[in-house]
Amino acid sequence: MGIYLDYNATTPMRPEVLDAMRPYLDSRFGNSGSVHSRGREAKRALEEAREAVAAALGARAKESIVFVSGGTEADNLAVKGAALAAQGRGRHIVTSAVEHRAVIGACQSLAQQGFEVTCLPVDADGLIEPEQLKRSLRPDTTVVSLMYANNETGVVFPIAELGQLARERGAVFHTDAVQAFGRLPIDVEVEEADLLTLSAHKIYGPKGIGVLYVRPGIGMIPQMHGGEQEQGVRAGTVNVAAAVGLACAVRLALESMRAEQRRLGALRDRLEMGILSAIAGTRRNGDQDRRLPNTSSISFYGVRGDSLMAALDLEGIEVSAGAACDSGASEPSHVLQAMGRRPDIDGGGIRFSLGAATTDAEIQRVLDLLPGVVERLRAANVQGIGVRGESPRQEPTP
Repeated sequence: MGIYLDYNATTPMRPEVLDAMRPYLDSRFGNSGSVHSRGREAKRALEEAREAVAAALGARAKESIVFVSGGTEADNLAVKGAALAAQGRGRHIVTSAVEHRAVIGACQSLAQQGFEVTCLPVDADGLIEPEQLKRSLRPDTTVVSLMYANNETGVVFPIAELGQLARERGAVFHTDAVQAFGRLPIDVEVEEADLLTLSAHKIYGPKGIGVLYVRPGIGMIPQMHGGEQEQGVRAGTVNVAAAVGLACAVRLALESMRAEQRRLGALRDRLEMGILSAIAGTRRNGDQDRRLPNTSSISFYGVRGDSLMAALDLEGIEVSAGAACDSGASEPSHVLQAMGRRPDIDGGGIRFSLGAATTDAEIQRVLDLLPGVVERLRAANVQGIGVRGESPRQEPTP
């Protein structure tokens, strides 16, 4: 198998998680909504999972945890559900230019329904300062949705300050913490979060399960109908096995978080410094300090990101040229564009995201192979061969 450096896209499920789930895929298969003994058994497992996730987030009530199908559904439910519930007070929403496509898409959908959306810019390091949010807040602002950590660059927003500003002005504050949870300590009280999104498959849990934390008292309009499951916020039979797996993954992530922060941070820095020092025309995307310990986004002048990703894959190195959910898109990364990067001049960005199985030997292997791969791609462009149809071009001066 190759060297996997795409942990921000997804993670392998831990054996302990599968073991925890297995009974609920087999003999304990009951519907948690059923009142007979097998249903009550499933209900107990579901509520224990809910309690575990609530405790991990510092939530005061397990009822604040709503199980959904994943981060995309949670983001849509948060933004649309809160905005529609509060539209009697106002129809103004604030978000940022670098949000996950799920949040951007939800805001665009609301804009088509007559809501006004303010999209905050980021600086060259991918950061938003609290003063920017403060200036954008209005009497009719009802929802603020700003991500905890960016999925492409790993840049971490000052969520506690942003949340405090939003709530002081009476707006509901939502943060997409899908990339941050399990890698950074999170407390919904400290972060002033009214709504918070997380996803199991980013923390070595199963795909198809996520959570929306909803602070008690926050109004929400359901986006799915047909049942009263999940406190009436999300209709549909709950995936008990996946919820149990999520709770197990949460526990394991918190147990290893501190040690992994140090280990992955050191490996990331070694990889990044090795690339920047060995390959001319490279540039880090994102603030050097305020970012996730496992994530490094680097642009390579004169090389398209998708071309470099494909070439590395042939060498057995699996990385990403952006977010996995955008892999079918032909447009350059909206995150890098918002940071002022010019893909046609600055080169494509590659995201290296490290995880539990990443080793020092793997990092060295990447550092050994990468310079030659980049050199070949640049030479192909200069000689007019081109890669994947792009026009030949000279390597710009950084």
